[in-house]
Amino acid sequence: MTAFGKLIRTTAFRLTLVYLFLFALFAASLLGYFAWNTRRMITEQITDTVNSELGELTEQYTRGGLRGLVAAIEGRALRPGANLYLVTTPQGQGVAGNVSSLEPGVMDHPGWAETFYKRLEEESDTKSHYALVKVSRLSGGFRILVGRDLEERRRLFAIVAKAAQWSVLIVVVLGLGGGVFVARRVLRRIDAMTGTTQRIMAGDLSERLPVGRSGDEIDRLAENLNVMLERIEALMAGLKEVSDNIAHDLKTPLTRLRNRAEDALAKAGNEGEYRAALERTIDESDSLIRTFNALLMIARAESGQARDNMTDFDAAEVAHGIHELYEPLAEDKGLTLEVAADAATIHGNRELISQALANLVENAIKYGQPVAASGGNNPLPPSSAAKFPDILIEARRDGDNVLLSVTDHGPGIPEADRHRAVERFVRLEASRTQPGSGLGLSLASAVATLHGGNLRLADSQPGLRVTLVIPSRGVEQKSV
Repeated sequence: MTAFGKLIRTTAFRLTLVYLFLFALFAASLLGYFAWNTRRMITEQITDTVNSELGELTEQYTRGGLRGLVAAIEGRALRPGANLYLVTTPQGQGVAGNVSSLEPGVMDHPGWAETFYKRLEEESDTKSHYALVKVSRLSGGFRILVGRDLEERRRLFAIVAKAAQWSVLIVVVLGLGGGVFVARRVLRRIDAMTGTTQRIMAGDLSERLPVGRSGDEIDRLAENLNVMLERIEALMAGLKEVSDNIAHDLKTPLTRLRNRAEDALAKAGNEGEYRAALERTIDESDSLIRTFNALLMIARAESGQARDNMTDFDAAEVAHGIHELYEPLAEDKGLTLEVAADAATIHGNRELISQALANLVENAIKYGQPVAASGGNNPLPPSSAAKFPDILIEARRDGDNVLLSVTDHGPGIPEADRHRAVERFVRLEASRTQPGSGLGLSLASAVATLHGGNLRLADSQPGLRVTLVIPSRGVEQKSV
């Protein structure tokens, strides 16, 4: 398609043509109304003047008879101007006036008429003029005509008509020029955006649509699309990261699962050994299933599918439920698990928030052994150990947010490593000896993001405080 063909097919050019047509129609209508009104006003002035003169001449005839009327008309006919006068006998012969000829039958019909005429002083081959006249009958059968030439009206109307033609022509030319300018400007921006989208489709997800300084609707659209592209790039990077992590982190347990099965087939000699090998295989399979379930739940949270099941519920009930569920496990580990929760209504997916809080408690039980119990160099003072529980679950309102936090007094996470701790399959050096997949904090972060909040990691001196910050009205209300 040629450049001109692309230009005239743009929406901006077509809209310009539509507005140009409407504006030209409006301008022509306005000028036409002005011309018609001017014509009407001039006609009214002529009729008022003719009626006034006709009344005066009729009164003159009544007072002075035909002789007085003829004298008055001859006096007026000699004046320069566009006025017309004519007095005829009952047989139609001219008696006085400045009109030499009229259209046939004009003097036979009293009243108003528009007619062609010639003046007495004009040659016979001179072009006829056009006038508005009024004919009246006098006593004795005489007829009198008083009128005015319409050349002035015609000239004024011609001036207005010519002005209208030039105005419409100028509007059309300027409108087309403006339409071409606007269309070319819009087309350049659209072509730039098209080129960017083609590079993105070719695989360069780092490209972004150009945004100008005008802040118009195209710039706002480009800004929103750039935000969408950033989100898509992040999701694609996350997908690649997950794929790489699955390939690397799940390869080891799958290889170990296969080796154990192979070793059982090669070395097991009785039913007990086979049973033990199968039990180890089942445990390893359960661990893999939990890992995949965690990945599916993270994907569900990040894709936004869980927004369909959001309801209002009390965060304190969730905290107490998690405490009741994990208290026996904490006691088996020799840890004290307590809860401090205030009533705080939250709008969200209860299942995901409960699972995220459960992951935080599991991590605290697994990795949050108090420093004193784990042989660290900075044990808790006896007074502190007696005053504070080993693990504390909290739920409380903070302004427009609800905070769900889990605090332990273990070794914690160094501040430099906290941004990495929420990534998938990331396990810090201190936790590599413990069982796990490295997805607990990733799931909690994804759930917080789904609800329009975030996950905070802070130092509890000693230990770690992990907090789910969830808007109390949820992401649906927040986005309105």
